[in-house]
Amino acid sequence: MDECVFDSRDLSYKTPFGAVRTDEEVTFRLKLPKYYRKPYLIVYQVDRWDSPQFFLMHLTRSEVGYNEFSCRFRSDSPMLYFYCFKAVSCDREVMIKRASGSKGKLDCPDGELWQLTVYDKDFKTPERFKGGIIYQIFPDRFYSSGAEKSGVPADRTMHETWDEEPVYLPDAKGKVTNSDYFGGDLRGIEQKLDYIQSLGADTIYLNPVFEAHSNHRYNTANFMKIDPLLGSNEDFKHLCEAAKEKGIKIILDGVFSHVGSDSVYFNKENRYDVKGAYNSEDSRYRDWFKFIRYPDSYHSWWGFETLPEIDEDNENYTDFICGKNGVLRYWLEQGAAGYRLDVADELPDRFLDRLHDAVKGGDEEAIIIGEVWEDASNKVSYGVRRRYFLGEQLDSVMNYPFKDAVLSYVRSGNAAHLNDTILTVLENYPKPVVDVLMNSVSTHDTERAITNLAGEPLAHYGREWQASHALSPIQYHHGVQLLKLSFVLQYFLPGVPCLYYGDEIGMQGYKDPFNRRPFAWDHIDEELLAFTRELGRVRSECAFLKDALYKPYLCDDHIFSFIRHSGEQRLLIAVNRTDLELTMELEQKIRCGQLHIGGGLDGNRMILPPYGYAVVSFQIVE
Repeated sequence: MDECVFDSRDLSYKTPFGAVRTDEEVTFRLKLPKYYRKPYLIVYQVDRWDSPQFFLMHLTRSEVGYNEFSCRFRSDSPMLYFYCFKAVSCDREVMIKRASGSKGKLDCPDGELWQLTVYDKDFKTPERFKGGIIYQIFPDRFYSSGAEKSGVPADRTMHETWDEEPVYLPDAKGKVTNSDYFGGDLRGIEQKLDYIQSLGADTIYLNPVFEAHSNHRYNTANFMKIDPLLGSNEDFKHLCEAAKEKGIKIILDGVFSHVGSDSVYFNKENRYDVKGAYNSEDSRYRDWFKFIRYPDSYHSWWGFETLPEIDEDNENYTDFICGKNGVLRYWLEQGAAGYRLDVADELPDRFLDRLHDAVKGGDEEAIIIGEVWEDASNKVSYGVRRRYFLGEQLDSVMNYPFKDAVLSYVRSGNAAHLNDTILTVLENYPKPVVDVLMNSVSTHDTERAITNLAGEPLAHYGREWQASHALSPIQYHHGVQLLKLSFVLQYFLPGVPCLYYGDEIGMQGYKDPFNRRPFAWDHIDEELLAFTRELGRVRSECAFLKDALYKPYLCDDHIFSFIRHSGEQRLLIAVNRTDLELTMELEQKIRCGQLHIGGGLDGNRMILPPYGYAVVSFQIVE
């Protein structure tokens, strides 16, 4: 027999949907053929595979051809659980596991277990981030105020013009030093706050701004000082104040798993007049680092000797970052509204616990977003199952699963994969996390979305090839069409859209440094910019999106559509990824109201132009 007997996403089999709070009751139901008996729910506490719990399921309903059995489960401890079922047929035990998607079938010993996330009932995420839009800025490349700077190291190379290509080839010693700068600064960002606000953005996420001796600044040199080329600590405070007046919050990039070898703390290059860990075994920073053979052999981030690893379990380091007068609290006091944590899966639980307490102790509404590329609810990192979302660690993560699935669908059409990815995240993540997920289609670590969608696949090509390849006019036109569809999905799926600077004006580029080119202020695609602003306007008008639920509607390789609903408020969102005009017949009970953007309506027919889209308010008429 191969019919479905359980579906974790169907409320007739499991209620409620998805993750639950501690002490919240979950009801499981099986629909078994008449000749099956003695069904059990089998529950495993995460990674304790040798001691499952068994819950006898009781007959609750008998229909033609099948019996329904049910049982209830409740946990008072935040924990990840995995479960399956078993039943007896002709005195033979049969396992019921997940065979495809969320559906379970009989006699499926090689199937997978379902996941149940139980999170702390007191866990909540910052309300002020829900329903908003994030704008991500790579500080050196956004806008330069032209203000004079003091204390800028002499070994930095400044580009003569804003539109030059970033240096991408190794120097004479064969090293890529990332020491070329364009001079974007904090005052420049402040001067462009009106522009950012016009996009509907209410949060700015800044890539690293602390003093560091590379243009990306992920090799921190001084956690307590703004890089002099970006300005001063006072400039940062002033930016936060000016942004706040416009209803905009500032999130900082927290890079805490490693620092630069050229830093106050390590000082391998002897730039600073201090005893760094490399200079002296008596250094106050000596125990922060993992030396193998002092001083020249030490653990470094992914083998880069310029990025010595930190021992985050070191109490002195933890106090320096998370203490009452530590780094985290200091920048919150200067106006920051939270942190995005670089390589969060390389930060141990104990450190994340302390970090959470420090941030929330400084501001309960400050946000903590982790860089995690996979499903963060069940992530295993360095042999340890992570507990990011059970309470008292992360609020959210960068939602790479959505990003990859959205671009894949728009580019080549795989509706089942996109819908399953969305539902998997919604099923595994606590609802408070879902409401503040950071949804991007481009980042500083990936190809720009328009290049990904319309350009030649990157494959194994190196930097010289990437530098010489841009979209042709035909490719660019097609790329804009596909990018708009990606934006529509990004802006209306659960979570918070994060717009990477320049995507809204058609900037293109493969990987670093080509995805980090200076903002093309003199080459703006005005039509694409207007479209992005319109999306921001619609999203702002539909305030209920901040915690609205998701329901797939019509999902195939041509049209992907879904409903967002909260109470009586509903939106139907649809995109057409083909070059044909398509018509979508809507259910008779749907009465369409306002067409917010795109497409057209003809009674209960939604008309989608080639590469078109539509966002429509509607009511249900019974």
